[in-house]
Amino acid sequence: MNIQETQRGENQLAAGAISLPELVFTALATLAPLTLVAAVMPLHFLVGGAAVPGAYLIAAGVMALFAVGLNTVLKYLRSSGAFYTIIARGLGKTTGTVSAMLAVLAYNALQISTYGVIGTYAASSFASWFGISLPWWSYALVTLVIVGILGYRGITASAKILGVVLILEILALIVLAIVVLAAPEIGAVPGEIYSPGLVLHPSTLAMFALVFGAFMGFESTSIYSEEVRGGARTVRRATYIVVAFIGVFYSLMALIVVTAYGADGITGAAGNDLEGLVTNLFARLTHPWVFEIVNILLILSAFAALLALHNASNRYVYTLGRERILPHVFGRTHSRTYSPWAAGLLQSALGLIVIIVCAVGRIDPYTVLLLVGSALGFLAIIVLWSLCSLASLVYLRRVHPEEGVWRTLIAPGLAWVALTFIAVLVITNFDLFTGGDTTVNVIVWGLAVVAILGGLWRGLYLRRRRPEIYRDMAATTEISVVP
Repeated sequence: MNIQETQRGENQLAAGAISLPELVFTALATLAPLTLVAAVMPLHFLVGGAAVPGAYLIAAGVMALFAVGLNTVLKYLRSSGAFYTIIARGLGKTTGTVSAMLAVLAYNALQISTYGVIGTYAASSFASWFGISLPWWSYALVTLVIVGILGYRGITASAKILGVVLILEILALIVLAIVVLAAPEIGAVPGEIYSPGLVLHPSTLAMFALVFGAFMGFESTSIYSEEVRGGARTVRRATYIVVAFIGVFYSLMALIVVTAYGADGITGAAGNDLEGLVTNLFARLTHPWVFEIVNILLILSAFAALLALHNASNRYVYTLGRERILPHVFGRTHSRTYSPWAAGLLQSALGLIVIIVCAVGRIDPYTVLLLVGSALGFLAIIVLWSLCSLASLVYLRRVHPEEGVWRTLIAPGLAWVALTFIAVLVITNFDLFTGGDTTVNVIVWGLAVVAILGGLWRGLYLRRRRPEIYRDMAATTEISVVP
């Protein structure tokens, strides 16, 4: 068959720039595996205890169902706007503009909050290693410049760096698994960890609100659909690889941590030392130089996630600029590298503003900036997952029912029900993400409401005042399959 794609004219992204391995590395780097296991997974244990390993597999099953509908839609709609395009085509263009603003908010919140993480890690590490005492924001500013330059140079350079860092992160976690299993003082792998009675017990429901957060970023495979070699087939393969890796690898790493502390002791251990639950295993069971390497890799892990989120944010803003939902200047790409440089400058400017505000206002980069950004990002993304699964169902049933009942109804329908349930869990257990801080809650919900109202206003404005723009929204990326 021949694939005919609507011409976009100038300011295109670099078609064919990303291979399958590079796409997988880029998506997984967004998830920062080492950072997640060391810094985020302990909270999962605090809430879910020994049920966490099984929860990752269940979450992976739900995300695989979501991926069925998503990948089927991407055979026909390929866009760096990803969720925005699918939701606009499935649920209406005004709903699409709302989702677009939520996506921009989510990726920017996650990206900018990561500057707080890397600044904190770097300041602490450099003080320990070299006796250099500099504020966190100085390291954050240096990182901002480096990320901006790499984003400007194009996706190929970024993908190679992300691949190297990701491999090092995974190797570090494999080392942890080996030393835990080999340690004579640690007991055998506990049985019944994956029993449905444990994993699906009503007392562990809140755990799923946290565990699904480990999959944030898996959808970035679809964001690069205009730039991959092999088109929809490459995106489909990468998406399933990423989902399978997250589910299986994180489940195994969670099992290793449970083994280290015991099924009955993991919750108490997390409560006693949430921050050091995993890193203390490195310190206790490996040579001191291994522990120092892990500290270096934690900085690199945060950097890789930051670079991946920067690139993802760029492409959403670029798409919205290209379609004139945002100012058209943001839809420009570099004439040589095809990078969305204008959108990249916007990301760097926003990051600079937030870092300066936090520095001047003495806002804690970890307990405030990170909490606000991660909570806001996941809240927006889980809502987008739910909307996208429903939009996939509606679009496919209406336009491409020939894809079959499984791809067009059953898989996306089950995913929509499950993800909507998880969204409700996230909202009702939101204090788990914010620590119950009233100020943080007000900021997060306030920004979410502003994004929703802003997207709604923009959609209605374009429909009434700029019908020529509204008419072409989410239409320039459709692919017609001609026999």
